[in-house]
Amino acid sequence: MTISRTLAASLVAAFLTPAFASAADRVETKEFAVSVEKLAEGLEHPWAVEVMPDGAYLVTERPGRMRIVKDGKLSDPIAGLPKVNARGQGGLLDVALAPDFATSRTLYFTASIGDQSGTGTAAFSATLAADGMKLENVKRIFTMAQLTSSGMHYGSRIAIAPDGSLFISVGDRGSRDRSQNWKDNAGSIVHLNPDGSIPADNPFRTDGTALREIWTKGHRNPQGITFDKASGKLYTVEHGARGGDEINLIEPGKNYGWPIITYGRDYSGAEIGEGTAKEGLEQPLHYWDPSIAPGAIAVYRGKMFPEWDGDFLIAALKFQLLSRMQRDGGDAIATEERMFENAYGRIRDIVVAPDGALLMVTDEDDGALLRVARADGQNG
Repeated sequence: MTISRTLAASLVAAFLTPAFASAADRVETKEFAVSVEKLAEGLEHPWAVEVMPDGAYLVTERPGRMRIVKDGKLSDPIAGLPKVNARGQGGLLDVALAPDFATSRTLYFTASIGDQSGTGTAAFSATLAADGMKLENVKRIFTMAQLTSSGMHYGSRIAIAPDGSLFISVGDRGSRDRSQNWKDNAGSIVHLNPDGSIPADNPFRTDGTALREIWTKGHRNPQGITFDKASGKLYTVEHGARGGDEINLIEPGKNYGWPIITYGRDYSGAEIGEGTAKEGLEQPLHYWDPSIAPGAIAVYRGKMFPEWDGDFLIAALKFQLLSRMQRDGGDAIATEERMFENAYGRIRDIVVAPDGALLMVTDEDDGALLRVARADGQNG
């Protein structure tokens, strides 16, 4: 990958002022050149970004702040957020806008919360005030069943289904056996209605064999979850141990194996579980060894990069890269292209904007919001 500097004036989004309008990088990818532009900097461990209807960006910072980037300016922290437990891997994590956000101003976010018994993953709904400066009607709609002292593996990504229901990833909290306890929502994907109630199509809603909110089990630390808008399929990406990061196709009631089967090893080098396959446990669509430490996943559906249509885009913390996984027309992975390696920092989130550009945040002390567009204004 070759990076060179070029003027950014023609590449800056139309609503930006010169406050963050610095020179953009021109990066050669396998098929064409892209520009990488810094829209905001000075963010403290940003974790997630969403595009608002007016073209502004909503960004979370792990210590417990939510801000808006608009007209090239970074807002003061939005008021009204609940107290979060910002230690270890925890804090304020994902954010997602309701499908009707333009009229309802409803959003959802996840965070690690704590009390005297420990910490765990929680999800909230709220209304963003019309002036964008405060959250109102904040309601906790989900809290994992068992809080512990661990500061790791919160999961916490949100995917919103076409019907408006929520799929939320929950990590194993560093206690691997919890992922196989169906009366424990650690190591699971949970499915909720927007108010936190249990949807009618949940696989364990009435049979009593598992918690009613559980959709799937056997996950380690799924920090990426997304729907493919074209197929309606749901996918996750999750951290393995030493190796064994996975992309999974998520289907109701299924067990994805952790820690009984895995393609990774313990950090000590010891084997984990019973091998890489076992009857009744799902295989990943893809796994990495060595690990890339995936932070988020998107399926590219956009007009700016038609060559990438249907490809998986994986934000990676280790090696500081964006992985483009080209599919064969189905779910099988054909090739992998690694972009931006070690160029911008630990990439935590990846989002496809309405215009087809990519948005990324870097999980650093001095983190940034980046926009990736086709270079020279070309559009495929």
